[in-house]
Amino acid sequence: MRVLVVEDERRMAAALRRGLQAEGFAVDLAHDGNEGLHLARVGDYDVVVLDIMLPGMSGYNVCKQLRAEENWVPILMLSAKDGEYDMADGLDLGADDYLTKPFSYVVLVARLRALLRRGGGRRPAVLRAGDLSLDPAARTVTRGEAPVELTPREFALLEYLMRRPGEVVSKPEILEHVWDTYDTDPNVVEVYVGYLRRKIDTPFARAALQTVRGAGYRLASDGG
Repeated sequence: MRVLVVEDERRMAAALRRGLQAEGFAVDLAHDGNEGLHLARVGDYDVVVLDIMLPGMSGYNVCKQLRAEENWVPILMLSAKDGEYDMADGLDLGADDYLTKPFSYVVLVARLRALLRRGGGRRPAVLRAGDLSLDPAARTVTRGEAPVELTPREFALLEYLMRRPGEVVSKPEILEHVWDTYDTDPNVVEVYVGYLRRKIDTPFARAALQTVRGAGYRLASDGG
């Protein structure tokens, strides 16, 4: 398995390479963000270990750029910062995992193997269906260039449907994931679907949010 380590502390980078090579990985090193971005673009890597604080370009921006280019290589971020908001920022930008320095080398290797098992499937930071876009981190929704104002519950419902474009999702599934319960009256789903339609479809003469009778609801992958 090929690993790219992007780390500006050269002693740590060299130690990571030695350790990972001993575990059977093929390892390339980059010592700044620009070099790391270039290698991640041109190299066929199975996973990237990416420090956040880098010269030239931060790890946040490297990750953001790769995901914007639809490069879904699994990314494990490393940071000397241990704040929960720093971790949330990295994950919201498209990173797959996050470790705080100093870290256990055994845990690092275990997490890399977990990422390799998971693979590099599509995991966009911004969800899109045609010209309908939803940014979970910024909590914004747009239709083309027009912003769409949603309540927190409407936003959660749309996000859940956009993470499963083209799939039929039942009312019980929606209740479990959006309302975190099975006990709520299922008709509330129908009510909120109606609210959403009046905001993301009707003003734009679209029909993205579809009812599949007897089965549930589906968000058209092309945005309607």
